[in-house]
Amino acid sequence: METAKTKYLGDLRTEIVHLRSGSVITTDAPVDNKGKGENFSPTDMVASALGSCAFTIMGISAREHNFSIDGSTCRITKIMTDNPRKIGEIRIEFEFPPNNYTDKQKKILENCAKTCPVALTLNESVFQNVSLLFK
Repeated sequence: METAKTKYLGDLRTEIVHLRSGSVITTDAPVDNKGKGENFSPTDMVASALGSCAFTIMGISAREHNFSIDGSTCRITKIMTDNPRKIGEIRIEFEFPPNNYTDKQKKILENCAKTCPVALTLNESVFQNVSLLFK
């Protein structure tokens, strides 16, 4: 079954419809690549997908091991290279609220960040600089 349908809107924008839910995302070329930067760029979405995917796998693992990561956040920085123009590095800093995580729980979360489907899909030429901060 198809996952999404994308339409080119013109002016370096696309509209993506998730076919199962009907959810819509609009993308825009970034300012540094002839766009307006008014929406996520496709490469912003890739970088953000890494954080979302890791959180999803962390949430599954936390549920299975009877602890919570609710309220956790992450900051994502995408760094582009020039020649060729591509994502060279994705920096993600996960921050977990006070919860007295055990060493075992921290290891589980670290493993999730390294082995989520998006992390495993990205080519090794994209450096994944991931840190986990526990308060």
